[in-house]
Amino acid sequence: MDKPYLELRTRNNFGDIITNYFDFLKLNFKSFVNLYLRYNAISIILTLVGSYLLVTGFMGLASRDFRFGISAALDNDIYLIAGGLVLAVILMVTTILNYSFSSVYVNEYVNNHGTVVSANIWKAIKTNLGTIILFILMGIAIYLGYLVVTVILAFIPLLGMLVQYALNFTLNAFFGLSFMAIFNGNKSVGDAISEGWSFTISNFVRTVFYGLVIGILNIMITFLILSIPGFIIGIYMYFSVESQVDFATSTVATIIFTMGFAMFVLSFIFSQALTQVAYGILFFNLHEERYNTYLRQRIEQIGT
Repeated sequence: MDKPYLELRTRNNFGDIITNYFDFLKLNFKSFVNLYLRYNAISIILTLVGSYLLVTGFMGLASRDFRFGISAALDNDIYLIAGGLVLAVILMVTTILNYSFSSVYVNEYVNNHGTVVSANIWKAIKTNLGTIILFILMGIAIYLGYLVVTVILAFIPLLGMLVQYALNFTLNAFFGLSFMAIFNGNKSVGDAISEGWSFTISNFVRTVFYGLVIGILNIMITFLILSIPGFIIGIYMYFSVESQVDFATSTVATIIFTMGFAMFVLSFIFSQALTQVAYGILFFNLHEERYNTYLRQRIEQIGT
């Protein structure tokens, strides 16, 4: 039996768009996660490696005794630097991949009436790879400008903080909608940025509050995912302190802390993917309001 299809190309109010997001996850969460894990298998492995290096280096620094000489300190520093570099590269590459993956997933879902083929996702990403890289480079430049503005706004009490939040959600919406525009019709960087910016500014209040609500909801989902490993780590630490376990020399402690930190990083990455799914749903709503593509198709079908 085919699973129900949720039409995203409809004119909805703010509450209905939020409802559509959760309905979409309810209908497609399993298939989305399965494909997500396939596309992020290497990233997950490298995240575990980076987490192990960071945890090992941190635990060594926290417990090292200078009586053992400089070499121990140097080894711990190398662990920290290597782990930090691995995680930084993985976060950057995985973020780009997941923005692309989530955008193509929603686009394929809409264009194929609920059918998403893994090969089509990878094909769309490869086809638009040059556009994605160019967009990311432009996005980095925009983000650096945003950081400069936030530093200036930090000197303005209250009002500066509110403006910072507004700019943050505006940029998030702009990047999310522009990424969707890239894959919806294989647009160039200029066309995608133009459409994403137009959708963001013409629906400024809606996009800002949508980003705020979705951000809060995705944080709740992330905390729910982290609750199980957090509970396990808390129980382990409680009984370890009672038993006076030396965390620095305990293999079990290293494994548990590594898995816990990796889960935190992976949950953050997964939350980004879910956020882009949310902006994909918003994109098709705004697209339909402006272009009426689905409505025209329905009218033509009725006429036929």
